[in-house]
Amino acid sequence: MESVDAGSEVRHWSAEVNGVTLHVAEQGPAAGPAVLLLHGFPELWLSWRHQMAALAARGFRALAPDLRGYGDSSAPADPAAYTILHLVGDAVALLDHLSLPKVFVVGHDWGAQVAWHLSLLRPDRVRAVVALGVPYFPRAPSPATELFAPYGDGFYITQFQEPGRAEKAFARYDVATVLKKFYSLELDLLAAPPGIEVIDFFEASSSPLPWMTDEELGQYAEKFQKSGFTGPLNYYRMLDTNWQLTAPWHGARITVPAKFIAGEKDVGVESFGTKRYIESGGFKANVPDLEVAIIEGHHFLQQEQAEKVNAEILSFLDRFSEN
Repeated sequence: MESVDAGSEVRHWSAEVNGVTLHVAEQGPAAGPAVLLLHGFPELWLSWRHQMAALAARGFRALAPDLRGYGDSSAPADPAAYTILHLVGDAVALLDHLSLPKVFVVGHDWGAQVAWHLSLLRPDRVRAVVALGVPYFPRAPSPATELFAPYGDGFYITQFQEPGRAEKAFARYDVATVLKKFYSLELDLLAAPPGIEVIDFFEASSSPLPWMTDEELGQYAEKFQKSGFTGPLNYYRMLDTNWQLTAPWHGARITVPAKFIAGEKDVGVESFGTKRYIESGGFKANVPDLEVAIIEGHHFLQQEQAEKVNAEILSFLDRFSEN
């Protein structure tokens, strides 16, 4: 039996998978049950630092890639290389590279979208899924840009659609400030007043975030300084394409065991009718084997409420222990 200490260091490596190079951070015993951790926008593998340590201490093998377009993973120039099928393809290819037939998958924000779609498209590769902040929504009757049009031009997803627009606005600030503006968000709706760019409207907390040291913020900023924001923004630019590509799965349900964890003050839970969807039973109708845990906190939950999130993840994974 490998001791906890033997797997406690974070190991870094890269792999050529699905036409890109993915940088992966790994912690825990190599023979332990694998947990694939998928980060969101605008983040890195580092967002899972607290969960990786907790999983490793319990004998799990934590695997946290920088998703394509982020950090030390490659960032294809073509926006069309950022569809949900590419992202799920990266995850499947990574599992193949590691010869892992089936894993636990944990995703937050955009990573939750990838985790849900991995569970939808390849349930044979997923033992169970944990999603933070973003529930599984079935394919909508119309594309995303139509759905979000009523929120006006100030809505962040709408502003992110036009290539170069958000990048130009972000460039007015240093990278650490851009990141801190997103990490500080506590708005009810992520929209700016007419004629204003969202990044100008969002406010960065003047003091250090309670859940992230300035040194940690600097680690994120160093990577985004190098890789830029275009890759991450391209995820949003492919939303309408994703709607077209996922037509074969219209009305499909998620059949793998699932847990949804969200902060009660998360803007994603408070808006878009999400709360009603969760509480009305609509969510469970689309994900029949579902547990829901709404806990104290905001959007960047796995960092802000690390211990609570660790406990929620571990208690769920314990259901599937092979002891």
